[in-house]
Amino acid sequence: MTSVNRSFLAGLLLIAMAFPTWAADLKDIQERGELRHLGIRYANFVTGAGDGFDVELIQGFAREIGVDYTLVYSDFYNVIRDLLGKDVVRQGDAVTLEGDYPVKGDMIATGFTVLPWREAVLLYSEPTFPSQVLLVARSNSNFTPIKGSDDLAEDIGETKSLIGKNSLLVMERTCLDPGNYGLKGSGIDLKSYTKSTNLNEMVPALLNEEAELTLLDVPDAILDLRKWAGRIKVIGPISEHQELAAAFPKDAPELRAAFDAYLVKIKADGLYDQLVDKYYPGIRRYFPDFFARQD
Repeated sequence: MTSVNRSFLAGLLLIAMAFPTWAADLKDIQERGELRHLGIRYANFVTGAGDGFDVELIQGFAREIGVDYTLVYSDFYNVIRDLLGKDVVRQGDAVTLEGDYPVKGDMIATGFTVLPWREAVLLYSEPTFPSQVLLVARSNSNFTPIKGSDDLAEDIGETKSLIGKNSLLVMERTCLDPGNYGLKGSGIDLKSYTKSTNLNEMVPALLNEEAELTLLDVPDAILDLRKWAGRIKVIGPISEHQELAAAFPKDAPELRAAFDAYLVKIKADGLYDQLVDKYYPGIRRYFPDFFARQD
């Protein structure tokens, strides 16, 4: 074999290694013997220390289907690409998949909000956790929290009106994307946070006065209100109640079905409740209806 041919074959091998074509449905994963969990260091869903609500959830699922568990870290900008091997491009309401990239995982579980544009390209499991996006300010600011009412839509409208033309720190392509909540083109001074793809950086940036306001979702806000006690305050809701779930490729319906069955099992045997109480004590009072449905 000539050196040219050897170089050519070596190049093909490198391409194959860089762009694996592993099938992602249940039987293929069981044959491979490994479930690759795409997780993002965020709140207590994936802590970065080898544990977290979603980490323990998917570790249990891997045991349930009889395979080894591997955590693959990603970020909110690339996690869908890491699952599908395609980048998501949004133009208005249209969503397309473009490019070819390495497939790094079999499922996403990381405090992942169910959003219409994501549903266009992913299969979601049954809900794993509740959420809602809130408007947050520094405690020493002049913003006053709304009183709140029994009408959530009214509360959202009142909260949005308080933003005015003030600066609002957001992170696009995440649950804190202003386009998800009608905040673009309304005169708000939107500050897209680009120094990091980690939502945990939003409050430090707010405290560093990079904007007057920011968005947080409830699970993260609960932790940040403790971590930054006395330094931030919640002004009011920006979104309706949301749901978080695990996400799978469209061609992995059996894997999704197996995970949904596993959720039913752990909700019945009490393991789900143990994980909720371990990682998010007190969350039930924010979403009593959601947790009542899990019983």
